[in-house]
Amino acid sequence: MHYRLSTDRTIPHYIAVEAQLTDITTEFVDLQLPAWRPGRYELQQFAKNIQRFSIVDGQGRALPFRKLTKDRWRVEMRGATELIAQYNYYALLPTPNLLNAGSSFINDTCLYVNPVNLCLYAEGRITEPCTLEVDIPESWTIACGLKQISPTTRWAADFYELVDCPLIAAPVLQHIQYEVKGIQFHVWIQGGRRTDGSPTFQAERIVQDFSRFSEKQIDLYGEFPEQAYHFLTLVLPVPYYHGVEHRNSTVLVLGPNDEGEGLYLDLLGVSSHELFHAWNIIRIRPTELLPYDFTQENYFPTCFVAEGVTTYYGDLMLRHSGVFTDEAYLKELQVLFKRHFENNGRAFQSLVESSWDLWLDGYDKGVPDRKVSVYHKGAIAALILDLHIRRLTNHGRSLDDVMRLMWQQFGKPFVGYTLEDYRHITESVAGESLDWYYELCIFGNQPLEAKLNEYLAWVGLQIVYEEPSTDHPGGIRLLEDDNESSRQQRAMWFGNSLTEPTHEEQAELIPTDKLGKNVVAK
Repeated sequence: MHYRLSTDRTIPHYIAVEAQLTDITTEFVDLQLPAWRPGRYELQQFAKNIQRFSIVDGQGRALPFRKLTKDRWRVEMRGATELIAQYNYYALLPTPNLLNAGSSFINDTCLYVNPVNLCLYAEGRITEPCTLEVDIPESWTIACGLKQISPTTRWAADFYELVDCPLIAAPVLQHIQYEVKGIQFHVWIQGGRRTDGSPTFQAERIVQDFSRFSEKQIDLYGEFPEQAYHFLTLVLPVPYYHGVEHRNSTVLVLGPNDEGEGLYLDLLGVSSHELFHAWNIIRIRPTELLPYDFTQENYFPTCFVAEGVTTYYGDLMLRHSGVFTDEAYLKELQVLFKRHFENNGRAFQSLVESSWDLWLDGYDKGVPDRKVSVYHKGAIAALILDLHIRRLTNHGRSLDDVMRLMWQQFGKPFVGYTLEDYRHITESVAGESLDWYYELCIFGNQPLEAKLNEYLAWVGLQIVYEEPSTDHPGGIRLLEDDNESSRQQRAMWFGNSLTEPTHEEQAELIPTDKLGKNVVAK
């Protein structure tokens, strides 16, 4: 299939799409538009954004077609061997922020496309190579992980690769590059200027910090799945925090552009989280998602691994690499604990049930005390498991070993894993049955404060609930003690050393007004 994207010449905010299919030998062709996108496990019904739709043959003659479902069309070929589907896609979301990390957008200075939103495929030919051409001014730059075959055309091995490689095209894109262990990393920033005209982010600082956490993640797994990786970053003038993982890239949407240090910390957090996904979910993928079925829900019980473990490691890798100090990491832990225990700590569902129900209401607030966040509770469950293995083995093994084995047995060969597979590997690394862990943390809905505090105490930490007062809003608070033995265990957990606390004259690394920001929800 060859796709050509351009501005709709007659209506603003629409992307005009032409999808050309050749070498047709069948009487009928079924064309399918995806109903959801990888990284967000809910039906999004992209077909509702198509305004007009027509199909012609290679000579421009109309071909008859009819809809089979909300997003599937059957075309009568009548002897023709080529078809071109012509339609337009509304690329202006009905929100104040106009776009997110999983949408598409077009205006006079930016073309931002998630191909999964607007590229349809032909049934039975989804594994064939694809080309994507964008009609943009010659002076514009394209940021994309797909192979370039001309200045405005990219190539994908199949539809699965195409829809996992978003692109940004604009007249001005800040491009920052660095290399780690032979892997080329690209940080692309669109809209990266403050109101006063100065850069939103310092290139030298990005190179230094991104190199450190990228190297630490590669060290954990022993290798990187791709030869290059792209951080596609859109900076908005309004508050925003969103990231979506892809095969060899990620889309990050952040704001406001004038926030300063807080925005940079957001960039670090979401970038480390999404990079970890390059292994965990992109390649270490549940068997229920191999291959993706874009037509319907793909239910799976292990999103606490895909998202919970990734949420845990996103910040931990920043601490292990020295990008975060102890204080910065502990503040992020407190934010995590507050989000779970103050919002969903007594919810009825287990992690497995909430993984399954992502397709129902996983991204909505939902009714009170029904579900848990696979991100927040999943990360707490991962922390408990990590500290349990470390305590059993005096830090000889950890959750790192679990993820390395998951990579070697499932990610690298790219075969799907089951919940039973994950359980088997965790128990083999622990060297014992983990019935208690799965019954309490994964399959159960009992409160986790007591068990969490049991393991936090080993590293000199404790969560407590404080009643609100005139001086303090109350709620969950993370405390630390000065016991030397506990501090030594914490140092091993943090990567073999502790940092000095920040000086009083330094600004807080994570201001208290950040505590309400949902930093991992997609």
